[in-house]
Amino acid sequence: MSKPTGIRGRVWFKALTDQEKPMPGDPPSVLVADAPVGNENARLLCVVPDPNSRFPCASHGEVGLEQAYTLATRIREIIKADTTGSAGNEIKKRPFIAIVDVKSQAYGRREEIAGIHLAAAAAADAYATARFAGHPVITLIVGQAISGGFLTHGYQANRLLAFADDDVLIHAMHKEPAARITRRTVAQLESLAKTVTPLSYDVRDYAKLGLLYKLLPVSNPETPSADEISLVRNAIAEAIADARIGPTDLRNRFESEAAQTARKATRLIRARLEEEWNQ
Repeated sequence: MSKPTGIRGRVWFKALTDQEKPMPGDPPSVLVADAPVGNENARLLCVVPDPNSRFPCASHGEVGLEQAYTLATRIREIIKADTTGSAGNEIKKRPFIAIVDVKSQAYGRREEIAGIHLAAAAAADAYATARFAGHPVITLIVGQAISGGFLTHGYQANRLLAFADDDVLIHAMHKEPAARITRRTVAQLESLAKTVTPLSYDVRDYAKLGLLYKLLPVSNPETPSADEISLVRNAIAEAIADARIGPTDLRNRFESEAAQTARKATRLIRARLEEEWNQ
């Protein structure tokens, strides 16, 4: 059984920013701060639980309406600020660091009526716009990265970092609903995962798909040591530097060495679709 969502996000946000309160006007569930990472000044963003949320379905670390629109706002204000200077000199685009421990998007009637799909799209689009504009976008997965919560907050990054830890989960859905929808037991699903890598809930198996930039060895993510915080800072700085010299699209996820082995069918389908498109 995985641990409660959001604890790690708050821990690592404070570890990397020395802050633990939201910006003025923001909901308590979204933490945003500007802090140095290596030689860069970055904007760090994190979604955390708020048991007193006015939207009950977004009180345990889910990404809901308030969370998604707040993320979009705080990202776009940096995009706007980091535009070409008046003298025509290009400003160095600041990095964004998404710290991720989210169990899902918020599932609720109020969210659906108010258009959670629009809010989620606004956040995902803000991250993608930042990436295409030249801002390095780095995601640090410290806990759960599940379903629409991850798609909204973190998945659009140039580089994905994750802890090599049993409680780190990157998946389309949690095990129990995945078992129900496939009409299997959790035990059967776990057995299948041993031979079908995409079904696995082990982050080390996820890394075999070639989507991660790096797995980081952190022995206790809830109480990290000074050395582990330093290791993570250095890994983020390295990922920022790598993103700056790479393309702004996400081709690295299917061109990586691991993807060339584990995602042969995906690569073949993409090649065939590209051939059809260009005819």
